Amino acid sequence: MTTAKGETFDTHAAEPRRTHKTACIIGAGCSGFTTAKRLRDQGVSFDCFEMSDDVGGNWYFANPNGLSACYQSLHIDTSKWRLAFEDYPVPAEWPDFPSHAQLHRYFRDYVDHFGLRDAITFNTAVTSAERLTGGGWGVTLSTGEMRDYDTLFVCNGHHWDPKIPDYPGRFDGPHFHAHDYRTPYDPVDLRGLNVVVVGMGNSAMDIASELSQRHLAKTLFVSARRGVWVLPKMVAGKPLDKAGVPHWMPRKLGRALARRAVRKLVGRMEDYGLPAPDHRPLEGHPSVSGEFLTRASCGDVRMKPAIAELDGYNVRFADGSVEQVDAIIYATGYRISFPFFTDPALKPDADNRFPLFKRMVIPGIDDLFFMGLAQALPTLVNLAEQQAKLAAAAVAGDYVLPSVEEMRRITAADEATELDGYYASTRHTIQVDFVRYVAGLKKEIARGEARARMRARAAA
Repeated sequence: MTTAKGETFDTHAAEPRRTHKTACIIGAGCSGFTTAKRLRDQGVSFDCFEMSDDVGGNWYFANPNGLSACYQSLHIDTSKWRLAFEDYPVPAEWPDFPSHAQLHRYFRDYVDHFGLRDAITFNTAVTSAERLTGGGWGVTLSTGEMRDYDTLFVCNGHHWDPKIPDYPGRFDGPHFHAHDYRTPYDPVDLRGLNVVVVGMGNSAMDIASELSQRHLAKTLFVSARRGVWVLPKMVAGKPLDKAGVPHWMPRKLGRALARRAVRKLVGRMEDYGLPAPDHRPLEGHPSVSGEFLTRASCGDVRMKPAIAELDGYNVRFADGSVEQVDAIIYATGYRISFPFFTDPALKPDADNRFPLFKRMVIPGIDDLFFMGLAQALPTLVNLAEQQAKLAAAAVAGDYVLPSVEEMRRITAADEATELDGYYASTRHTIQVDFVRYVAGLKKEIARGEARARMRARAAA
């Protein structure tokens, strides 16, 4: 048996010895270590397991776990003003948009500043997590050890399991997902080649902008199923994400004003040589890259519609045109994956739908929290920091979740608000507006604290 106080003892001599703590955190990226910090603030005992040799997750360049999508030239698209943890400011001397190396250093400094490193078990993965009869979780580690926990925190990220499209035919040249791109020479030397980048998200635009420089790719094509709205990082010398719509403004009014501002700011995408979007500004997750707009308008990027067929080194596009291509890079997004779960109820459906209360909790399973599982505008880095306030308070008993029925009602209402106006896409199923989300989260924490006080009075 195990106890909530951390004692361990055997019930059967033949069974492996198990340990018990209140919480288990899977992953030590920015969601994992900020969750650890909040749990420690609440006095909650926990273990945090990280399969790599350091914190940082996706922002750890050349991460030995092989799961980081970080490329050497990467700079974050969120300004330092937006991404900073509230209790640990970014260095004042930073540029507005720090590099991956600066951000990783910031993460490592955060962990060391709050004394969290010793609480993280590195080079150890969670290979299985199963619900226990009566509540709690049985966790199996890559070492073979098994441990029991009252609560499980899933912080394994959602930008590591690449989606690669399946086209008719066969391509004989090198082709790989943007997740594997490191430099113009790694994993493939792309200098002097005809290269197709598939997609128009942020990674696609970064990679295409880099490779389209005349001393690198011979010809750089970008293939896209639809046009998108591309926004610059800076406007009038200031980061664009500092000009957000306040959360209290009615959604329709805020969106109308923002759309007008976008159209005035960037004009028509066709004027840059890009395909016209089939949706209005902010009806899709925007791509941010001033450099891509420049490259496209200079003719360094050649736009193509979706790939229709592959034939050796020839690529046929949806408009019937055929190009001789040497290499293809698929910047086509990621699946949301939890390889340690076997229960389908703990995973998204085939359409990537995963309704969670406050993007964290499956209604009816109150001992499992998904942290940082959102496509947030304008920032994802400190989303879990805000979520951890609710989650840590819930584990400590200072916050009580609503009833299952109420959670379902709130989740449906939240999704109707957050997803309203976005075109149908697997990318948009976890979309949230950060400012509005945090404002709603604060209100819910206050309500949950009131429920906790009422429960305590009733039990007295």
